[in-house]
Amino acid sequence: MFTGIIQSAGKLAARQRQGPGFRISVEAAFERLELGESIAVNGVCLTVAELLPRGFAADLSAETHEKTTLGQVPLGAAVNLERALAVGERLGGHFVSGHVDGLGQVTEVTMVGVARRVRLRVPAGLMHLIAAKGSVCVDGVSLTVNAIRGVEIELMLIPHTLEITTLSALRPGLTLNLEVDLLARYVESVMKGAPQSP
Repeated sequence: MFTGIIQSAGKLAARQRQGPGFRISVEAAFERLELGESIAVNGVCLTVAELLPRGFAADLSAETHEKTTLGQVPLGAAVNLERALAVGERLGGHFVSGHVDGLGQVTEVTMVGVARRVRLRVPAGLMHLIAAKGSVCVDGVSLTVNAIRGVEIELMLIPHTLEITTLSALRPGLTLNLEVDLLARYVESVMKGAPQSP
């Protein structure tokens, strides 16, 4: 479980084919990483499979590689990193699972004073799970949905977010990992009703 509050920027150092999937190496400044712990990389929950001198390696299934942006991130590019939430820590963002629901595309970036307003096109099948003034996770970053316009959402990036995450590099056409609010997903499941056993 994560919060969408980015703790560090890392760098995608390597991506190697491993059977039908891949192993990636990430440079990270975290101390005392442990084998098997969970780290969100651009919003994707990954397991530390190997400890490296300057970071860690994690395995990607073919599905994760294809259905998230981790298969497209260029080597050497910065990535948003968050270690799993420990019991008793502050919950500054919202509950984030690290399970990507779909990909969004940036359609517009506008300066508004010292902040940036971003419009993001969301897959139509996810729009009913997004609420104005609710939360959404974008490349691992917990953000508030300022407005909904058709199949686009409007987000505001404050200077602190721009400084410590990769979102400062957003421009129209970029594709990002999206995770809807976990609570919205569970509410939808309850409203639909559990499937009946035969």
